[in-house]
Amino acid sequence: MTPRLRFEAISKRFPGVNALSDVSFDVAPGEIHGLLGENGAGKSTLLRILSGVFRPTSGSMFVDGENVSFRKPMDARGAGIAMIHQELQQVPHLSVAQNMFLGHPLTTVGGLFVSRREQERRAAQALSMIEPGIDPAAPISSLKVAQRQIVEIARALLDRARIIAMDEPTSSLTPSEFERLAEVITKLSASGVTIIYVSHKMDEVFRICQRASVMRDGKLVGAVDVQTASHQDVITMMVGRELMQEQHVSHATATVKLEARGLSSLTKIRDASFKLHRGEVLGIAGLVGSGRTELLRLLAGADRLTAGAIDIDGKTVNLRNPRDAISAGIGLVPEERKREGIIPVRSVTINMALASLGSFSKAGIIQGGKLRNTAEDLLRRVNLRPFQLDRPIRLFSGGNQQKAIIARWLASKSQILLFDEPTRGIDVGAKAEIYHLIEALAADGHSIVVVSSELPEVIRLSDRVLVMRDGRIAAEIARADLTESAIVAHAIPGANTGRPPAPAA
Repeated sequence: MTPRLRFEAISKRFPGVNALSDVSFDVAPGEIHGLLGENGAGKSTLLRILSGVFRPTSGSMFVDGENVSFRKPMDARGAGIAMIHQELQQVPHLSVAQNMFLGHPLTTVGGLFVSRREQERRAAQALSMIEPGIDPAAPISSLKVAQRQIVEIARALLDRARIIAMDEPTSSLTPSEFERLAEVITKLSASGVTIIYVSHKMDEVFRICQRASVMRDGKLVGAVDVQTASHQDVITMMVGRELMQEQHVSHATATVKLEARGLSSLTKIRDASFKLHRGEVLGIAGLVGSGRTELLRLLAGADRLTAGAIDIDGKTVNLRNPRDAISAGIGLVPEERKREGIIPVRSVTINMALASLGSFSKAGIIQGGKLRNTAEDLLRRVNLRPFQLDRPIRLFSGGNQQKAIIARWLASKSQILLFDEPTRGIDVGAKAEIYHLIEALAADGHSIVVVSSELPEVIRLSDRVLVMRDGRIAAEIARADLTESAIVAHAIPGANTGRPPAPAA
């Protein structure tokens, strides 16, 4: 059988960097093929060549046996290749149909006016194959992220795509939304569409892919049959070493660092009470929308309390805004890292110093030497890679951006650190490093709260777990009783656990 897609000795060089070196593999018609590797492995560069954004320095690419060369993305699109990005390329105020026809609107005779009715009809036709419940006339901003992903897939079907490349398509999806997306992908595969699937989530890859190509340092390490390989085998290929499955070690003390008493807000939280100890990692679990992020935002001063109080070191604090929280020694590593955590065009050093610029200034002038010395010390401590302090933070991988945000709170001497989805969009190697950083911070006496949708992550890191439901703390689970089933039993409304929820300590 002729491969649907073949890369033959693809190389791509930029000034001073070999991004890809002699990458060769093929993908069959209708195959769901994983493309795996750490950040910086070359996956994105290869996909940009496939989608016509980059041209290879050398090598050839074949689609259904035909040698193709794309000068621009429209060439790839014309060849039946669609790219679905992690950050969706959509215009929020336009309708579903308008977004599906972006760049090539249907016009009336003479080409003077856009035929909105015909666009909506054809959009509905494409959507009916995979998700007929989406209204083509609805504003795209009114849809959930999972539905917006499906709109992008339907857009590809409008273009009669034979190959759809998906770059981290589930980074913002819940498990149930992923299951729906998996059904759509499987349906496309059965119809003969080839899927290139990039994800850092091994469970997803093993759930839907038949084979996977693994990259490291711009080279192809090898291909694996997902049905027979183990998770550890694939991870070892990706990172070049075996990642140890380490046991949890607690550094919690009896000293209460923070106490929340009856917290309520206009943003869902209702009568939340708990204690956080010095050296403790307190996990917060629950379904999306249960109030996990809203609770962290209260503690970080981003949302206002309507009732209740927060004590730090036995004294009540008034957290009217994030500045008050920073002054009280609280730092937030937000869920939306790119939107809320960094200034993309500024250097990693400036991003590190955002919460403490005053300590590096004299008479309103930044003391460059002092700032640089601190940046060198803290960014080495968090193992920033590459160690380029003047490089814009947007050019670093997600894991290294996260390290810079952690260094920010070390620079501001924060003792209470709040992590909201700390490893979202981060590869397996960087994920292990973030885990080690969190554990090292706890060992140094920091008090830490971790919110995560990944139950294995919550269990791996936490000394205790609070389970939230409908804006309230539904249960507290001690380390000895911590299992995925125990968390799920309390997180799902109406679940019968067989015992009453434990009170918050």
